[in-house]
Amino acid sequence: MRPIILSLAVLWPVAATSGPDCYCTDRVGARVELGGHTCLTIGGRSFRAYCDMSQNNPIWRDTGEACVTG
Repeated sequence: MRPIILSLAVLWPVAATSGPDCYCTDRVGARVELGGHTCLTIGGRSFRAYCDMSQNNPIWRDTGEACVTG
């Protein structure tokens, strides 16, 4: 009969984290948290955008709203 060798792996508790610290930056480089809003101007068109995630990358999404001025 062949001896059975068992290897035991010690599982260390993993600290609970909310994931990486993701955020967007506005046109002057200021940090904008996920879900935050700003006004963007691209190609001469100004629109309100919010910071969101897409495939593990922070992106600006167009809300379809015009920028508030004044």
